Amino acid sequence: MKLLILLKLREYTLTSAQHQVEHMISEKEILTTLSKDPHPFMVNLLTTFNDKKYIFMVLDYVVGGEFFTHLRSAGCFDSNTARFYAAQVTLIFESLHSKDIIYRDLKPENLLLGKDGYLKLTDFGFAKKVEFKTYTLCGTPEYIAPEVLLNKGHGKGVDWWTLGILIYEMLTGDPPFVDCDPMGIYQKILGGKLAFPKSYDKGAKSLTKKLLTHDLTKRYGCLKNGAKDVKRAKWFIDFDWDGMIRKELDPPIIPKVDNDSDTSNFEEYEESEIEANRDPIKPEEDPFSEF
Repeated sequence: MKLLILLKLREYTLTSAQHQVEHMISEKEILTTLSKDPHPFMVNLLTTFNDKKYIFMVLDYVVGGEFFTHLRSAGCFDSNTARFYAAQVTLIFESLHSKDIIYRDLKPENLLLGKDGYLKLTDFGFAKKVEFKTYTLCGTPEYIAPEVLLNKGHGKGVDWWTLGILIYEMLTGDPPFVDCDPMGIYQKILGGKLAFPKSYDKGAKSLTKKLLTHDLTKRYGCLKNGAKDVKRAKWFIDFDWDGMIRKELDPPIIPKVDNDSDTSNFEEYEESEIEANRDPIKPEEDPFSEF
């Protein structure tokens, strides 16, 4: 039996920004669609419900904690370890894009590690079903693609850009474009200058460059072969893609867990009470009445 956990708890009122309402409804619709055909590397939505104050989304509990925590603990990964996780993200994007869904928020914090050592992608708040282009500015500063910053419209290519950022961060410990100020980060992204340490794997370097190119007509993942170009890159020569999707490969990290309800791999946060000093929402005005 799957262990369930309440992963999202959000208060809503009539004064909430309309786009937040739209994001929540969109997230539910996307997760509902994806959960009909579960992917081994994505969390599944099990049910949703609401009361007079809150809406609830119940998803799989992923006991191994945030991938971010494991990466920070290691500092950086060797090439084989980074390739193991990059391969899973590649398969995730291949699946999402086949359904015309772009994720738009890849980062170590949004990847969880199962007790089996395999990834689970979570937090689909920025995901969107897009056949061609959308113009919403969203994402984490270090991971935002240049076409998003330029507001020229963006599509599936943004996800492949973020994969390039993730590969770089896994192999070096930091994203390629960093600054103490977000505007500084954006300027470096638009400048597009990449600096690789000597220890950076040559095959990974070649793929990283082909993912972190501003030219969408040359960016891997955006060409006519789609994800196949990424999967055929030199870094992935002889990689067992079928074994990966079947979870037959030996994971480089197995999280330490005592049982299926173990929370030791997650950071502790102080509980806070949300005071709702507002009049109850009338049923006919509730945007989540059928949530």
